[in-house]
Amino acid sequence: MSAAAMSSDGMDAAAWDERYGAGGRVWTTLPNVWAVETLSELAPGTALDLGTGEGRHALWLAGLGWDVTAVDFSVAALRTARAVQSADAPGTTAHIDWVHADLLTYAPEPRSKDAVLLMYIHLPAAERRALVQSAARALAPGGTLLVVGHDLTNPAEGAGGPSDTTVLFTAQDVAADLAGEPGIVVRLAQRRPRDVEGAPRPALDAVVVAERSV
Repeated sequence: MSAAAMSSDGMDAAAWDERYGAGGRVWTTLPNVWAVETLSELAPGTALDLGTGEGRHALWLAGLGWDVTAVDFSVAALRTARAVQSADAPGTTAHIDWVHADLLTYAPEPRSKDAVLLMYIHLPAAERRALVQSAARALAPGGTLLVVGHDLTNPAEGAGGPSDTTVLFTAQDVAADLAGEPGIVVRLAQRRPRDVEGAPRPALDAVVVAERSV
């Protein structure tokens, strides 16, 4: 999950700032398994990490040579991300542009990014649809969109994640969000199990990979 996820329980930027400012990291520093599978073999280019949180995927991609724009609405989360970057590469801010913005109003430049990530951003359906479509429009020709979230079935059958099913989705929901977007081809839309340390059963993720063909 990311700081940019506003759920129906009213969590907003201030609530996430409080959570991130409580001390210590909220999330792991390791990239998500589906991000590694989808993006690690691509030639580095320009990437957009929407809802970057503490920046784990932005920092990972920058380490692979990508130029990354990382967006989140939590000042505290971005502060942590910048601190990690400074500790890893003192004296440089190369590869990452940290942007403080609300994903619901942020407007990326169309057809400008070789990869766009939406990782565990959980919103009501209409807001999710608008965000997914905006993310797709940011793809340059040949670019890859990765959308990952806790699957709708995860509260009952998986582990961790939000319990509010009104902000969860299936891979088919995201594929439907992308239907009709010119030039966007869905390459993969699956429910996938993901091992969680200490959990009695895997988490269930909705995973969608799409590309811009033209």
